[in-house]
Amino acid sequence: MKRKQFSIFLTILGVVASITPPGHAAEKPRPSASQPAEHGGLSLERAIRLALANNPELAASDARKDAAHGRAVQARAWPNPQLEITADDLPPGRGGFSQAKNMIGISQTVPSPGKKKADIQIGAADAAAGAADWRLACANLVRKVKIAYCQVQIAEQSAAVAADLVRVADAAAAAAAKRNLAGEIALQEQLRAEIQLEETKTELVDAARETAVARQELAALLGRPDLAAVPLTDAPDESGKLALVDVDPLSIMAGHPAMVAVRARLDQALATLRRAGLDPRPDVTVGVAAGRDQAANENLMALRLSIPLPLFDRSKGKQLEARAGVREAEAEIAATRQELLAAWRAAVARYQAAAAQVTAHRERILPKSQQALRLVQTGFEEGKFNFIDYLDIQRTTGEARLAYQKKLFELNVARADLESMAQPVPAR
Repeated sequence: MKRKQFSIFLTILGVVASITPPGHAAEKPRPSASQPAEHGGLSLERAIRLALANNPELAASDARKDAAHGRAVQARAWPNPQLEITADDLPPGRGGFSQAKNMIGISQTVPSPGKKKADIQIGAADAAAGAADWRLACANLVRKVKIAYCQVQIAEQSAAVAADLVRVADAAAAAAAKRNLAGEIALQEQLRAEIQLEETKTELVDAARETAVARQELAALLGRPDLAAVPLTDAPDESGKLALVDVDPLSIMAGHPAMVAVRARLDQALATLRRAGLDPRPDVTVGVAAGRDQAANENLMALRLSIPLPLFDRSKGKQLEARAGVREAEAEIAATRQELLAAWRAAVARYQAAAAQVTAHRERILPKSQQALRLVQTGFEEGKFNFIDYLDIQRTTGEARLAYQKKLFELNVARADLESMAQPVPAR
């Protein structure tokens, strides 16, 4: 009978074990909002949202913001009351607790007026500074993503230019070999063409490496290493026209997260100074207890009042430290304002210079270099130019295209700098 019951128990246990609890039920993987389309590319806006959602450094900043909020919440709390149980006049001989004055009571420390208010102000300013630091981290992350996104585009364009140079150099080396074989050019010209071919191949390898590195850096900022090979859909800005360059920086600086953070730290320092001034005021501890004198068969009541005497510690050191903290916070406000204004003006100057250089390359330098290449190539085929001239103009044309990509990158970096200081952080 017992064996039969044990067998039934094992059967039931097996059935129960085979059932997955509701909280651990196997679910089909759900498509995450941060997952890109399988066959689509990655836009800049989507890259920014991915970074805001997945970047580990921003997650750490978010945790610090929450920790500051937690400190602000904790600052509102009073100290916990204490439960007190005493047994006075306990006889050393017989009787024990039955012959003692047994009492139970509760005591509460009451902060001196103004202290708790100052603590709350310190916590609120700390939370405001933490939130501003998080916004600043978001703005810096968006700036880095924009730069890294553009870096990938420029690296790919540079790699394409390097690949074109390899094709041109390969054709030139082949033509040089044929003309040398026909006795039309000297051997050193053929060797020079072959050397240029090897140099362009090396540059192509470097360009491919830089592209791979740029993609890895972008994927790391996004917090998604699996997106290192996804194609990018947006093109870098080539217009050189940004309305922000005409904006008064003073109207922007007031709301900048860095300024909000240093002002919050000044508020925190001022509240800390007020709190240090209140520190010498004693916190009163009030207690009430009730019990019974077992030996005298009487009920007892007790009222306790404890006040520390500020004879030796008047918090002079804390007050000196708090005053220094206020001066430091005031200096940080002035320094931050100067740094932001200097950074803004430098970014505007860099953007305007890069815009002028991009326009010059696009409208004058690149067309002229292409025209020169066509003229020299035609003249070379007609025997008007030697092979050295042909190689030089190819190299000059390639360098002009690479210089254009470099100036385009500088333009977009300056734009990202300006936008990070002026535009709000997108919602996650």
